Amino acid sequence: MVRCCNPHGCDELFGERVARRDARRYRRKGLDKTAREMVDFLLERGVEGATVLEIGGGIGSIQLELLRAGAARAINLELTGAYDGPAAELARDAGVSDRIERRVVDLAVEPSEVGVADVVVLHRVVCCYPNAQQLIGESAAHARRTLMLSYPPRAWWTRTFAAVLNAAMRVRRRQYRSYIHPPRAFLAEAEARGLRHAFASRRWPWRITALERDPGVASVV
Repeated sequence: MVRCCNPHGCDELFGERVARRDARRYRRKGLDKTAREMVDFLLERGVEGATVLEIGGGIGSIQLELLRAGAARAINLELTGAYDGPAAELARDAGVSDRIERRVVDLAVEPSEVGVADVVVLHRVVCCYPNAQQLIGESAAHARRTLMLSYPPRAWWTRTFAAVLNAAMRVRRRQYRSYIHPPRAFLAEAEARGLRHAFASRRWPWRITALERDPGVASVV
């Protein structure tokens, strides 16, 4: 199978320095606007007692908000452990350290290593993964109730930005690559696993989509 953007590439772009910067920003300003809208939707649906699985959650800010609102537990999956230190500090300060588990696992490659959760979240992750259909398919399979994700639209300006970024990565001999996938293709993978569209929004420059499982259709993990 194709592994998500080489873990060493993720280390190069998303290291501890970036993690600490993100933690400082969250302490000062809270969630970014896109994440805030995602969380607000989930809170409207209700998260009391829910389990949360977040792929690429970084410092874990979305998890913290959901746990404070009554979610029972959260599992965070990463390709690198660079965020673990700052994330642990935030969890400790929020008093939820015992309710968060952080693991270095590629869900698309090792789906059997991860159990199902009521809510699965991917915030700004799809554009870092070479095989979005595989990733979203496995994410949907692990969603007992809701799959929530944000991603860039496939437009000329996003593709241009990704091309420039990737050229810069090659010049600097970095392994990280950015991807602008057709949303219709990867969202179809979620629908094929029993999920249906429940919410869509545009929060520039991101798109937000929530899909919910049809009643009577169990997760397939």
